[in-house]
Amino acid sequence: VQLQASGGGLVQAGGSLSLSCAASGRTLSNYAMGWFRQAPGKEREFVAAVSRGGGVTSYADSVKGRFTISRDNAKNTVYLQMNKLKPEDTAVYYCAADRVINTAPLQTTQISYDYWGQGTQVTVSS
Repeated sequence: VQLQASGGGLVQAGGSLSLSCAASGRTLSNYAMGWFRQAPGKEREFVAAVSRGGGVTSYADSVKGRFTISRDNAKNTVYLQMNKLKPEDTAVYYCAADRVINTAPLQTTQISYDYWGQGTQVTVSS
């Protein structure tokens, strides 16, 4: 499956951005989906994940209550709504797909994901 992330940009602290991840090549409903991010000089870290059907989500503590992951399988797209952005949210954001059975728990480690998008830059100014 090919993943294309978009929607990044420059925003002031306290603002909002919405990221999208469009999939092609395979049906997205066969995959749990995740968002990760990598800030300069830091390792890539988990941000959020959503189950195949969209009914189960998981978030890093640093974004809980501010970010919302969702998906539209009919459109083969996953979203990350980011509110109340902070300068420490500045990073390249990546979407990833994890081919799993429907009842599998959501994964928070990079190695669990099979396909990755190219990343989109999010910059939050103070």
